[in-house]
Amino acid sequence: MLRWGRLPASLAKTLMFTILVPGTVGVYIPYRLRPATPHAITAVAALGLLPIAAGFCIYLWCAWDFATFGRGTPLPLDPPKELVVRGLFRYARNPMYVGVLLAIFGQALWFTSAVILGYGLAVAVGFHLMVILYEEPVLRAKFGASYEQYCREVRRWIPTRAAKCAPEK
Repeated sequence: MLRWGRLPASLAKTLMFTILVPGTVGVYIPYRLRPATPHAITAVAALGLLPIAAGFCIYLWCAWDFATFGRGTPLPLDPPKELVVRGLFRYARNPMYVGVLLAIFGQALWFTSAVILGYGLAVAVGFHLMVILYEEPVLRAKFGASYEQYCREVRRWIPTRAAKCAPEK
């Protein structure tokens, strides 16, 4: 149980990781890839603010759950000690990645940039490969049957109804 008087060290580590990795991949690089010339903000471009905001909120919620309930960080070298199957992880197995991708694709709309769109697609492929080649095998080895059940009940990327194996606490 989280006590407000003492926040876990994993929260500070998660904040540092968030600034360095998702901050770079999801904010800094798309910003650097934006068109150099100013552009008019159309209604379609303004719609990009919705996925940017949603992606930001999704990532922060999931990072909080990793740090406070999983007692770890999104960094593979310091992963959660507990399988996190609460919050948004009840609906999709990789909502943090989905949040970062939403922010990138939202910026593609905001900046009206095919380059950022292409970058987002490349990042999505990289995330998928990271998940299937590294994260899932590690989680299967670490959490065994409980992770297998979680995989049967919750899709990898596309949200579904809340999993039965993951009651909200």
